Amino acid sequence: MDCASTHIVDSRTLENRLLELSNSRSFFAMYTSNGYPNSEKCYELIFGWGAKAVYTDQELLPEHLEKGWKFGFFSYELRTQFESVTQENQVLGNWPKTQFFVPEVVGVLHIDGRLDVWSEDAVDEVLNELLLPSNEVESEVTSLDFEPVETKQEYIRNVNALKDHIQRGDIYEVNYCTGFKAEFEKLNSVALFKKMVEGTLAPFSAFVKMEDYELLCTSPERFIKREGRKLCSQPIKGTNRYSKVDNESAKIALAQSEKERAENVMIVDLVRNDLSRVAAKGSVKVSELFGTYAFKNVNQLISTVEAELREGVTNWEIIAASFPMGSMTGAPKVSAMELAERFEKVAREVYSGSVGYITPEGDFDFNVVIRSIALNRKKGVATLHVGGAITILSDALQEYQECLLKAESVLQAAK
Repeated sequence: MDCASTHIVDSRTLENRLLELSNSRSFFAMYTSNGYPNSEKCYELIFGWGAKAVYTDQELLPEHLEKGWKFGFFSYELRTQFESVTQENQVLGNWPKTQFFVPEVVGVLHIDGRLDVWSEDAVDEVLNELLLPSNEVESEVTSLDFEPVETKQEYIRNVNALKDHIQRGDIYEVNYCTGFKAEFEKLNSVALFKKMVEGTLAPFSAFVKMEDYELLCTSPERFIKREGRKLCSQPIKGTNRYSKVDNESAKIALAQSEKERAENVMIVDLVRNDLSRVAAKGSVKVSELFGTYAFKNVNQLISTVEAELREGVTNWEIIAASFPMGSMTGAPKVSAMELAERFEKVAREVYSGSVGYITPEGDFDFNVVIRSIALNRKKGVATLHVGGAITILSDALQEYQECLLKAESVLQAAK
């Protein structure tokens, strides 16, 4: 691929232009850090469009996750390939278990404002197209009438039933998820995504379009990143509301919460165990425990687990060892997934999965798909899921309220 470079002053201007261009592309992906300091990224945006090749479900072979630009996602239901679990709940969006495409055009906007663009042909023309001002006249169809898949009473009953399993020692912690569904005929997904981003400014946001499937993701959480032989995972467990009056006190309350710390440390231990399966001996370390970070609407308890990759381990083996991410399962992982599947009403599909990219060097960065809307345009169905960690200290009503808090920014954007 040929490369061209220039400088862009305003990353948001480029993002708006990219989203406008996405309307005429069947395959498109954009990942943005929104300038958030905890993202540990050397860029503001990474994007790509066009598809020289597409790998879906069984077409995705281990070698396809190695070197070379690729953009795509792992659905939560890919877990059935890595662990002895089943997927039996009703699917709403009919998303593939996984799908990646090899882009025809790739761009990276670095923090210093330098824009690099690679293209199969006419790279200067692509660059010039990107620099044109956005002139899209957006329709106002950004609303979705989401309906819950279960009642408040059903949610509370199921959480208490899961606590009974914890009391009996079947599991220590489980991530229980609930969902919302909406049907639509017309929808300006670009305008909706902009509203979602404005309401969160999350560091692992992504807009991904693969023919009939679109993911509008404003995730604050990293699943796993590879840079050379260095691995990094940043699980989130622990949430409270951002306070416009005194958020420092709110952050302190979150950091000192016995319940939230217990949730976080159990998942940190699970992630450490997952990474040890592919790490060099003695290299797994927790570089930050109970880091408290403020986002636009919530505070989150984030820990960072790092490791050095063992020689000869492939990207596929890294994903197989760590997917699904512990923050979306519970512990022990397999037992927690089995119990969650028993009590949840619908399949999670792409929610609780991961979206991200692979570089020419074979490095990668994948988020956790939360705070997201998944669209199936062919079916005219939109889905939104939300969940939280259930431990023996959990109060079912408070867990329900926390779920609503997590979904708040997305539901408000879709009003």
